[in-house]
Amino acid sequence: MTNTPAQDQRRPADGLSYVRGPATPPLDDITIPEFLARTVEQYRNQEAVVFCEPGQRWTWQDLQERVDRFAAGLLSLGLYKGDRIGIWSPNRPEWVIAQFATARIGLILVNINPAYRRHELEFALNKVGAKALISASSFKTSDYIEMLQDLAPELPSATPGDLKSERLPELTTVIHLGDEPVAGMHRFADVAAMGEGAHRTRLEAITASLKPDDAINIQFTSGTTGTPKGATLTHANVVNNARYCAMAMQLTHEDRIAIPVPLYHCFGMVLGNLAAVSAGTVMVFPGEAFDP
Repeated sequence: MTNTPAQDQRRPADGLSYVRGPATPPLDDITIPEFLARTVEQYRNQEAVVFCEPGQRWTWQDLQERVDRFAAGLLSLGLYKGDRIGIWSPNRPEWVIAQFATARIGLILVNINPAYRRHELEFALNKVGAKALISASSFKTSDYIEMLQDLAPELPSATPGDLKSERLPELTTVIHLGDEPVAGMHRFADVAAMGEGAHRTRLEAITASLKPDDAINIQFTSGTTGTPKGATLTHANVVNNARYCAMAMQLTHEDRIAIPVPLYHCFGMVLGNLAAVSAGTVMVFPGEAFDP
């Protein structure tokens, strides 16, 4: 019996012990900033993001503008390509901005589970050597500010951006998402405002220096059988994962994708946000967390 082409593809290649799959469509050798810019260019004035709880709607151009402003603000804080920056927050508009802004300048975004307690946060930040942390003020019954101040009692008396903590020795900068000032921390909005200066002109050169194989994200395993392991992902890794997910779902720019799942996990961040970017699909966030 003669094999069909599909059957031939599933057979081991050249007698070796691996299976060769389809070679088309090919992998895209591209960075996240290039990936986003391509979609912005194509769908600039179309709706990109809807946040139901705060009632915000952004076009693709709006998203790019917010990303660039915050990316330049991060540069003004002395954060550079390769630095690790944690994000400890439920699904909020700032999470989406941070995801693309950190990638814009080559920072490695470290996703931290919003349900983490003090010891888990301490472990994660020290494991990756995080230089900065973006944190919500609170979520459900968790008081993030209180937990941070317990871990780093030096924080309230520190100059923002100059933390020297015994238990978090690599962490120098904390950015919080609240409206009220918190001693020792930068407000997210203030960092974005810093991005209006000279650092804005550096963005294109920095983005051009990035490579698809650069590390861009660290996601922790669940820690079921031991302490969580930080899995390091590249631009090309997550971009192509998102592309093929979008193809499988047959997403288009006329679609909307609801993202109730947490962004700290690859489901929300990649299959949600990045898959939407792949197709120009509108990202819809029902709330900070799933609430049936």
